[in-house]
Amino acid sequence: MWVSHLSLTDFRSYPEVSIDLTPGVTTFVGSNGQGKTNLVEAIGYVATLGSHRVASDAPLVRIDTSQGIIRCSVTAHDREALVEIAIIPGKANKARVNRADVARVRDVLGILRVVVFAPEDLALVKGDPSDRRRFLDELLVQRSPRLAGTISDLDRVLKQRNALLKSASIARRSAGEEMLRTLHVWDEQLATIGAELTVARLDLLDALTPPAIRDYGFIAQEVSTELELHYLSSLEATLGERTPSASRDRAVWASALLEVVEIRRDEELNRGVTLVGPHRDDLAIRMGPVPAKGYASHGESWSIALALRLASFDVLKADGEDPVLILDDVFAELDVARRERLAQRLVNANQVLITAAVDADIPKELSGSRFHVDAGRVTYDL
Repeated sequence: MWVSHLSLTDFRSYPEVSIDLTPGVTTFVGSNGQGKTNLVEAIGYVATLGSHRVASDAPLVRIDTSQGIIRCSVTAHDREALVEIAIIPGKANKARVNRADVARVRDVLGILRVVVFAPEDLALVKGDPSDRRRFLDELLVQRSPRLAGTISDLDRVLKQRNALLKSASIARRSAGEEMLRTLHVWDEQLATIGAELTVARLDLLDALTPPAIRDYGFIAQEVSTELELHYLSSLEATLGERTPSASRDRAVWASALLEVVEIRRDEELNRGVTLVGPHRDDLAIRMGPVPAKGYASHGESWSIALALRLASFDVLKADGEDPVLILDDVFAELDVARRERLAQRLVNANQVLITAAVDADIPKELSGSRFHVDAGRVTYDL
């Protein structure tokens, strides 16, 4: 899999830009703030419908313009597809594939797969549970695009259920009984959809853990403790050892979720928010007996983050084709030894896109095509 062409209109700092790309390693070099990351960010957006830098779409559209457009030609399984996405702040985004409109923007998911390494990856170790849930879900959707609908359905159920919990809390002494009966309907939906997402995450973690452990050992070298990954369900606080962590049966998880919802009913009503479900889960990362968060050094945290991304590459590659690898200003964050070991793991990937402020940051193993980026001008270095 590789990206053969990228063009942007009113995306980030670019009024217009168009570049041709080839398989192998391509590097975008330029001083900070010149627009390097904007290019690879756009490619990542086509694959995930999100940015690795910001949580909302609004900053992606050039100031004083109404929409930003990404056009990306992708070659996969010996076929080429042109994906076009219009990002429209305050309105629904639009998309086309091979010049034909698609019913939903998420229908483009799966055409392009990417793995992005970026300085923001430290949040996988040091950040909040939401950072780790996002990591799992983005990888999950790239692996199985239909699950984007499951995640969207869960968001819808949570909004409806939370609104009803707040209303029921206020009306408990009057019309609350009717609201509680309605709440049971949303409980069932939460359990069904939540169980599907939970089992999908568990299956993903089963595939992700072995390569992550192996890659952590390779990147970190001479480690005294082994990396451990554990799915931490929000049900564990209530069910303890009865949490069905070993089960991959959605019916079992749905039943357990409904049980905990009933147990915590009063607490949810008092607080007016859904307290159990996959939106409250976490990926627990441990270094032997201690959690990585709070205990891992800066170098160890980077090794863990790199291991998770390398393992993501392995998981996606197992489906038949290499995903596109994006390394956004990563090498400047790493010591020389980690740079070289990372380069060894990536050198044979089908397409690698790198941004760097200076050439010296890039290991010699990753030499290839080179673009210079200066004040939004992208020029090919012969």
